[in-house]
Amino acid sequence: MNVLTSNLGAGVSMAVPPADQTASSANQLPPIRQYLRMAFRRRYVILGAIAAMFLLGIVGTLLMTPKYTATATIEIARESSQVTNFQGVERETGLADQEFYQTQYGLLRSRSLSERVAAQLRLIDDPSFYALFRIDRKDSAFQLVNGRYPAAGRDVRQRVAGEILRGNLSVAPARLSRLVEVRFTSPDPAFSAKVANAWAESYIQINLERKIQATSYGRNLLRRQLAQQKEQLDESQRQLVAYASRERIINLPGQRGADGSTSERSIVADDLGTLNSALAQATAERIAAEARYRETGAGASTEALRNPAINTLRQRRAELRAEYQRLMTQFEPSYPAAQAVQSQIDQLDRSISTEERRATGSLEADYRSAVERERVLQVRVEQLKGSYLDLRRRSIQYNIFQQEVDTNRALYEGLLQRFKEIGVAGGVGVNNIAVVDQADVPQRPSSPRLLINLALSLIAGTVIGVGLAFALERMDEAIADPTEVEQRLGLPLLGSVPKVEGETPKDALLDRKSDLVDAYLAIQTNLAFTTEHGVPRSFAVTSTRPAEGKSTTALALATTLARGQRKVILVDGDMRSPSVHHLGGVDHARGLSNFLAGEDQIETLTFDMADLGFTAMSAGPIPPNAAELLTGNRLSTLIERLLESYDHVVIDSPPVMGLADAPLIASRVEGVVYAVESHGIRSTLVKTALGRLVSANARIFGGVLTKFEARRAHYGYGYEYGYGYGRDKAAQAKQSRA
Repeated sequence: MNVLTSNLGAGVSMAVPPADQTASSANQLPPIRQYLRMAFRRRYVILGAIAAMFLLGIVGTLLMTPKYTATATIEIARESSQVTNFQGVERETGLADQEFYQTQYGLLRSRSLSERVAAQLRLIDDPSFYALFRIDRKDSAFQLVNGRYPAAGRDVRQRVAGEILRGNLSVAPARLSRLVEVRFTSPDPAFSAKVANAWAESYIQINLERKIQATSYGRNLLRRQLAQQKEQLDESQRQLVAYASRERIINLPGQRGADGSTSERSIVADDLGTLNSALAQATAERIAAEARYRETGAGASTEALRNPAINTLRQRRAELRAEYQRLMTQFEPSYPAAQAVQSQIDQLDRSISTEERRATGSLEADYRSAVERERVLQVRVEQLKGSYLDLRRRSIQYNIFQQEVDTNRALYEGLLQRFKEIGVAGGVGVNNIAVVDQADVPQRPSSPRLLINLALSLIAGTVIGVGLAFALERMDEAIADPTEVEQRLGLPLLGSVPKVEGETPKDALLDRKSDLVDAYLAIQTNLAFTTEHGVPRSFAVTSTRPAEGKSTTALALATTLARGQRKVILVDGDMRSPSVHHLGGVDHARGLSNFLAGEDQIETLTFDMADLGFTAMSAGPIPPNAAELLTGNRLSTLIERLLESYDHVVIDSPPVMGLADAPLIASRVEGVVYAVESHGIRSTLVKTALGRLVSANARIFGGVLTKFEARRAHYGYGYEYGYGYGRDKAAQAKQSRA
């Protein structure tokens, strides 16, 4: 047996990982695996929902009224949608295409079009039309009087008829084309075709009428705008002329520009330009005269040198001077002929001086005249500058009025041009919508479709089933399989125990090849790794509530330890509902309560369980309050004394919830083995019980999942592999009978 235990221990050395590590590994499972496991666990719910929806789909399909769909195909063109040829009425094609076609689809589904079709086909007052669609209203508009509907409720019936037609109509544009299918569905195939064709024709008529209305409306609107703009133009022109007359602003027409427009120029500006040119010329003449005048002071002036009279006198004087010099070579200056020549030379000098003075005076006069003319022109130019600046100041308001006149004239001319272009003939006769295919009477019903309905039923059933499974999984707090002990409770898993059916736990323990024995041997092996000295010498087995398998766990662990050649005593610590004495075939007249009450003879309080190989102590007489007996030190004394004679002390503890016994017992032993019933208790309740034990400073070695059924687990058959490994079931059954 020791060899067997050691081999089991070597095989599962990592069977008890830390709680946080185990929970983390469980949470790290791929989501698809978690969903598949959930679906496998709730497979009957999912299959039931699918089957129910499948049957509902079959029944619904058989009970549905056959309906027929007629289809008319129309073409909606984009190019002919402009009212006129000038720009600005509607945006260019391109980005506006999608908006345009979406608008057309909306018009095809419009209320006015549906009511127009109803009126055109005379459906508003037709009782068979409402009977065809099973419309049974009790208001006065649908009350027959002499087999007819009253005229007073026609508006109500028209609205209802339009709603019926719109509810059974669908518009399906063909992708990447200008074709649109108009489909109408009803129980009558001929009626469906008639409505689809009437719908297409009415849509074309409405489109033409809308163009005519748009053209007429545009003409009337432009006519009113033209009249208003003409009044504004006349008023602005009168205002401009009045202001020009009042401010004496006179402008002359200028040259015509490249764009055909003419600009105006003022008289003051023209005068200023002319005088400014004259002033520049006068300044130039004054500078020239001044230069000639200044030359007279520096010697013979240029004017004197160019004077013919002075040049003649100087030539005559030069001749006389030559004559005088010749005479001087022969005679004295007093010689009469020489004196006569000298007298002529002096007379010529006086004449030359007189002529030079006359030329110099003429230059001075010309200079002064040029200066005066320049001054006069300068004064006039300055006066015109002031007048021009004053004109500019007064022309600010004039220009404002002029701009208003130009703006009003441009607006008026633009409106006039549009008014000339727009016309009734511009839109009428050019329709951008045409019927491509008329709707034929359908030969086969479009609905119901059995295969499609069944497929939808299967999809709906799958969705509903998965939703129900997911909801049930979220609401299910029971511990379904061993990994949830670690994942939900944070407890190290010591092992799982299969549910025993058809025999008592004691009988299953007596069969050393039973699945129960194998399970508890694995638990004992894992328990050996919880302390440094192997299996704890003293430990308690408890659970959250009664009937979870804690007593069976305590009994099985005591049995497996005893078969490992160890002295074991099983103490029934549940003094409220004792059970160990039943297994030994004795009563509980003497037991644990006697020792806790003060009796010291332990040997008289125990009994042997020879078939299982260990000693047991019953709970003893049931005390009035078991918790009071456990509060003292007597339990610790009992455990110490028992450990002197036994290798292990196993205490079958009461359940935790509602009692103080389990925390008191747990605080006196090395630790606690916690039993959790599979599919039998909510995880939140177990967490609360574990919290009570932790508050009592109890050490919890791990959890044991009891009454485990692999077929009900989230992970399917995986957990039942091992318990029956390598066994011949027939031989096992034969050995059990023997």
